[in-house]
Amino acid sequence: MTGIKIDGKVIAQSVKERVRKAVEELNTQGVNPCLATILIGENPASATYVKNKHNACQEVGIATKDHKLDANITQSELSSIIDNLNSDSSVHGILVQLPLPKQLDEFTTTSRISPLKDVDGLTPHNVGLLAMKKAVLVACTPSGIMEIFEYHGINLDGKNVVLINRSNLVGKPLYHLLLEKNATVVTCHSRTKNLTEFCQAADIVITGVGDRNKFTLTPEMIKEDSIVIDVAISRFQEKLVGDSDFDKIIQKASFATPVPGGVGPMTVAMLLKNTITAASLSSQIGR
Repeated sequence: MTGIKIDGKVIAQSVKERVRKAVEELNTQGVNPCLATILIGENPASATYVKNKHNACQEVGIATKDHKLDANITQSELSSIIDNLNSDSSVHGILVQLPLPKQLDEFTTTSRISPLKDVDGLTPHNVGLLAMKKAVLVACTPSGIMEIFEYHGINLDGKNVVLINRSNLVGKPLYHLLLEKNATVVTCHSRTKNLTEFCQAADIVITGVGDRNKFTLTPEMIKEDSIVIDVAISRFQEKLVGDSDFDKIIQKASFATPVPGGVGPMTVAMLLKNTITAASLSSQIGR
């Protein structure tokens, strides 16, 4: 029996509808939500991601400010730009597109952003709040995955979840979000031994390796009727792919996300949601 294909585009659209209504409500209060993006250098993939985020903002009524910076910018110059955006009351969210050129430090850069405008959920302040179950602004991809579970009514209580990712963007924040829902979470990575054994025991496998030359999640690695969330995206044999072959995985899984069209649209949708949350926070503080 074929499992259910998780359509991230449909779920993302439902999030966007809620965001659009929230924008209209904030507008009546004199608040015009605005996202400022910073793109450094000429990375084509990063430029496409930023363009998509601007288009999504326009779709729901969020204003944008686009900052395209030279690839040779110094850390001091970048910090000054972020400081100006932090103090700009018309800007509610700040997003620095990653990865950064080699002369710039990611931790220093993300730490410079005001936690109240940190729509990527990457500042030490917001990461700490997440660990304490107090976070308001959470990394977009992990919160998008949680939205997928909620949309499909997937109860995480007591479920065994295997995460094949330990990054600051996905694995670590998702670990805390899953724990909050009473899941039992095992984090696996490149040094994990007997990975297949962990996956075969899991009710849910969330994979985000992103290199099909090194790793593929096969149907033999998962148990019958498990749930597979594929976070990875890379180019393999002239196609955009995730860590798994969706057509094969869906024959065994009860739910699975395709690549593209699964988790990806959710990441952008949750960025919009975070921007609205940040705008709401600023309006409350300003009262």
